[in-house]
Amino acid sequence: MNPPATLARAQTAAILPRGRAPVGARRPSMPENAAVTRFTDPEWWDAYWQGLELPAEVKKGDGAVIDAILEVFDRYAPSAGEALEIGGSSGRYLVYLNRTRGLKPVVLESSPVGHAAAERNFELLGIEGRSVLADMFDEDVEIEPVDLVYSLGLIEHFDDTEAVARAHLRHLKPGGTLIMGAPNLGGVNEPLYRRLSPSIYESHDRRSADPRTWEAYERALGLEVVHKAYVGGFEPELFWRLESTRKIDWLLAITLRYLGRFLRSPRLRAWRRLNGRRWSAYAIAVYRKPIARADG
Repeated sequence: MNPPATLARAQTAAILPRGRAPVGARRPSMPENAAVTRFTDPEWWDAYWQGLELPAEVKKGDGAVIDAILEVFDRYAPSAGEALEIGGSSGRYLVYLNRTRGLKPVVLESSPVGHAAAERNFELLGIEGRSVLADMFDEDVEIEPVDLVYSLGLIEHFDDTEAVARAHLRHLKPGGTLIMGAPNLGGVNEPLYRRLSPSIYESHDRRSADPRTWEAYERALGLEVVHKAYVGGFEPELFWRLESTRKIDWLLAITLRYLGRFLRSPRLRAWRRLNGRRWSAYAIAVYRKPIARADG
């Protein structure tokens, strides 16, 4: 898909469904996992991915948050092998990794609509990649371990971060690179989400999106923390969806929209690199999987 109309649509998974799930779509099996609460499901994502514009790929200059994510890829992604994105739908970030790092793309997607979009996107772009339709918690999924596993805007849709991290590591080679990112739901972003887009906020688990809570699974899984940071600066365009009918909220939304346009100026690029947990748009972490661990 080409980046949607605003950076917010391009950057976060915090988007309400845009349509109806297709009739008769085949669903992947959803294994029972009582320990994990899911705030979305494949039907939710089917509706979200409806109307996806293809072909799709991200590039530098698409927005402050996208640029920050791509800078992490440029610095930490391996330069050979395969890369797996979990919940990647069209695989547009995988396209970037293929073009810049030579990584062969693999998508693991639980949404039939997203799965089909990835296959079609790779076909349109002439990229040798594949998509696997399955639930990430299904231990019977057959994917050969790869060199890089990542997700962007996935971990916060579950309440058990260790279970999500384990699901990623299952497909990662020992010594391989794991990258996980999530929108920042704390600080000034929280009241803005709650006021303007409460249903978006409710589709996430705030604690799972907080990098401070990630320390628990980092210790439990013996992960080497290579890099962890807030990125993207304050992004007013995250709050593109207005659900309130109050005039004051409409004025707030309009103000944020124009502020977002103002902050796109190249002259303000340095300011967008000022980051902190109270205002930044995104958080991202890079890990190394221990070579000694055999269980993933």
